[in-house]
Amino acid sequence: MAMLSFEPKYRTRGGTLIGGDLFDFWVGPLWVGFFGVTAAFFAILGTLLIVWAAALGPTWNIWRINIAPPDISYGLAFAPLREGGLWQLITVCACGAFVSWALRQVEIARKLGMGLHIPFAFSFAILAYFTLVVFRPLLMGAWGYGFPYGILSHLDWVSNTGYQYLHFHYNPAHMIAISFFFTNALALALHGSLILSAANPPKGEVVKGAEQENGYFRDVIGYSIGTLGIHRLGVFLAVSAAFWSAVCIIISGPFWTRGWPEWWSWWLNLPMWSH
Repeated sequence: MAMLSFEPKYRTRGGTLIGGDLFDFWVGPLWVGFFGVTAAFFAILGTLLIVWAAALGPTWNIWRINIAPPDISYGLAFAPLREGGLWQLITVCACGAFVSWALRQVEIARKLGMGLHIPFAFSFAILAYFTLVVFRPLLMGAWGYGFPYGILSHLDWVSNTGYQYLHFHYNPAHMIAISFFFTNALALALHGSLILSAANPPKGEVVKGAEQENGYFRDVIGYSIGTLGIHRLGVFLAVSAAFWSAVCIIISGPFWTRGWPEWWSWWLNLPMWSH
């Protein structure tokens, strides 16, 4: 069945958080809503500001365009546009667009009678961004601690920030985040490959169902989490990865200023080693 053949059935009124029926309409296949309007506004304005900031720079090389935050000396004040003010405005637009998109997801879920799992999960990606450009700079006392907008400049910021704390991978929250990232990739790769193998049997055989899927993993690893369970696990792993990645950077600077290898000295100082 083509997607468009049943889509009109779900184009029902209601579920909006703000604006009622005023913004309750579709543009082609896309539902708009109040937060769809604000998301478009912030996204378009932010993009134009990025182009403006890039035009003030020395290059149009997409790899080397750099829109830097204000200098540390400006603290939490608003900087002149050419000296980081544009970065601040772009950040406001990005935050507005991301939050608007999440609230639009809430409205669509309410309209379709679904749970709020999607905006809940997406909010953790938003949390990670807010942590880098809002929460950590606030705790550090200057917007200059946010990361610059640019491909190579962003990568340089990541590298430099890591080296400020010597071996950043010794950060315990970083270890937890990476473990969740890798486990998430493994779990969903196993899930995706299982679905494809069941839905694409050898020529002449029928498509397999949940019984074969569960049987496969019970035979391979001794346990199958089930069709609903794998999706719950996937959400848990993805959300945990985003959460701990936010924790790992927000404790670096505001709460821990030395090299991360030094943090592990608590292990060597345990009383049991003194006997």
